[in-house]
Amino acid sequence: MKNKAFNIEGMTCAACAAAIEKIVGKQPGVSEASVNFAAEKLHLSYNDSEISMVNIMQTMAKLGYALHEEERIDIESARKKQEISELRKRLIISAIFTLPLFLIAMIPHALHLFDRPELHHWILREFAWQNTVIQLVLTLPVVIVNQKIYTRGVRALLIQRSPNMDSLIAKGTAAAFVYSLYLTFVNIFSGGNYEPFYEIVGVILTLIVIGKYMEALAKGKTGEAIKKLMELAPKTAKVIRDGNEMEIFIDEVSVDDIIIVRPGEKMPVDGTVVEGETNVDESMLTGESMPVRKCIGDTVIGASINKNGSIKYRATKVGSDTALAQIIKLVEEAQGRKAPIAAMADVISEKFVPTIIVIAFASLAGWYFFGANFIAAHAAGDPSTIWFAMRIFIAILIVACPCALGLATPTSIMVGMGKGAESGVLIKSGESLETAHKIQTVVLDKTGTITVGKPHVADIVPMSGYTAHEILRLTACAEKRSEHPLGESIVLKGEEERVKFIEPTSFISIPGQGISAEIDGKAVHIGNERLMNNSGIDLGKSIHDSEGLAQDGKTPMYVAIDQKLAGIIAVADIIKPDSKAAVDKLSGMGIEIIMLTGDNKVTAAAVARKAGITTVLAEVLPQDKAENIKNLQASGKKVAMVGDGINDAPALAQADVGIAIGQGTDVAIESADIVLMRGDLSSIASAIILSRKTIKNIKQNLFWAFFYNVLCIPIAMGLWFLAGGPLLDPMIAAVAMSLSSISVLLNALRLKRVKIM
Repeated sequence: MKNKAFNIEGMTCAACAAAIEKIVGKQPGVSEASVNFAAEKLHLSYNDSEISMVNIMQTMAKLGYALHEEERIDIESARKKQEISELRKRLIISAIFTLPLFLIAMIPHALHLFDRPELHHWILREFAWQNTVIQLVLTLPVVIVNQKIYTRGVRALLIQRSPNMDSLIAKGTAAAFVYSLYLTFVNIFSGGNYEPFYEIVGVILTLIVIGKYMEALAKGKTGEAIKKLMELAPKTAKVIRDGNEMEIFIDEVSVDDIIIVRPGEKMPVDGTVVEGETNVDESMLTGESMPVRKCIGDTVIGASINKNGSIKYRATKVGSDTALAQIIKLVEEAQGRKAPIAAMADVISEKFVPTIIVIAFASLAGWYFFGANFIAAHAAGDPSTIWFAMRIFIAILIVACPCALGLATPTSIMVGMGKGAESGVLIKSGESLETAHKIQTVVLDKTGTITVGKPHVADIVPMSGYTAHEILRLTACAEKRSEHPLGESIVLKGEEERVKFIEPTSFISIPGQGISAEIDGKAVHIGNERLMNNSGIDLGKSIHDSEGLAQDGKTPMYVAIDQKLAGIIAVADIIKPDSKAAVDKLSGMGIEIIMLTGDNKVTAAAVARKAGITTVLAEVLPQDKAENIKNLQASGKKVAMVGDGINDAPALAQADVGIAIGQGTDVAIESADIVLMRGDLSSIASAIILSRKTIKNIKQNLFWAFFYNVLCIPIAMGLWFLAGGPLLDPMIAAVAMSLSSISVLLNALRLKRVKIM
């Protein structure tokens, strides 16, 4: 089964998207077809042994849409710019002819405002056929330049049998145009003095183009986050080949190339530092504002900025394998997948247009056959029944276009996910984005999630007159020869404190106990109680100090110098600086926090106490973590699991929302629904806040889209007129329809300004 994304050209409304999903989804070999109207993308799951891409493209062509394999962002951007340029051209031509058309049609009516109705009637009587011919000449260019509306509308109605927005506009304006053409011939050949509907045709088509132009501009802004990410990568890279430095295009960089990056330059691709030290700004990818120190052996991310040192690094990931490329792919795929909340709007949009056509014809017939007496009694000027019924018919078709319904959900999801990507919160699907706002319980892994994930020297307790610095110096020198993780933490602490390292003259590693070494003429022992007892070293009351450190979740190591206890070094996997604040923030949002770990109960309780967590599930085997999540879900809770290791993957997959720490393993990230690129817990609250804000925005959009249609359709049908109110003019209907779509887009764009950090 293959999964692919395509760009669609030619969609005009949500009904188009529904028709494509329905027809393409029924093709043999296609298991799923999902269309994102706002992004203009089709996501397909299909079996290429049963159906080929040629077949799919031919099916789309028959429906009247062009299908392109997903393009590079710059090509897609150029295509959209061309589309906007074409709309602008249509708008200018339409406006040039519609303005005089509108004035000519309206001037006779304006005479009523100046109390000169006789002049109005004289113009209609003496210049009736000339007036209608001039209006016809001005209307034709507007109709011709907007002919796509008619071709697409007729195709959707007759071939697809799934009418869309263009079908409504085409039927309404075509009816007005044909009826006006009939009146024109009557005026010319029979001496009639009837007023046509040409200005309604011209004005409606122009207003539709204005709406589409503004919609295209707003749609472009919903994808700005992706464009910004694409623009981060430099276009060239400086590499060393055959001993020479040369500048090449980034597409030509190969794995294992040695790349030189100087201060102020961007990292072209991902890699590992082989020479030099520097600070790197990774904020554009992780949201972390503080520069990160990079030394030999450290990983650098493509598109991050080298701040103050020259480095050389070996390329490890290039092209589509880089972290930036994967992020872009992740966000694009996520923006194309629908949230469950979109299903309701999709179902309504699919059934909506045919229903409106039935309502429009029923209203036309009702007013024509049964409304004559009411119209004559209440309408100024006693217009003909057919004139009145036609206005009702056109107004209903124009005002009821379901564009706002189709845009309500996908635009908010696109903007929301883009906002998350800019803040280092990558959400993999619309479903994950929607589910996150319902989270009641967050389950946190301990190691690497709440804690740093590596042992650090937490305490040095000096005794027997030794200073902490002297103890650190001797133990760091001794542990330099050790490969134990606890020893590495002491060496790291020594490097941080800039101790002067001396090579031990002797070194012995005693498995399960510790080490002994001779440094600077002093015999040094570092290890547990067993090592001290076997070496004949009296621990005295220090055992109580050691037990207190252990109760605090730390691993104590005794240090003896020349057979005398010199102090205790306590090593611990310390909690991340922001863990406590993040837990407090989540608790303040009404979310239950649980720590789930395989570590022992004493250590787990100590870490939980420091992080402000009251509920701890300790000594849980990796295979049992998912079962614990299942038990929480069985109690009716919506659960998010946060982890970073391979052993967390089953629990991440089981949770309603799996959240992976960005610095975690690839398996954990693959299993998760949300990835926190910054690697800190504060981003969990950001993800949930983003979800809540986005869902709130979607609900606002859906409310206004429904409210607009519920309010406007009865008015367009003339029901308000029956109660003594005004009629909905078709031109006002066109303005209202365009504004409804634009208002939904503008509301979605507000998400770009919300604070989630």
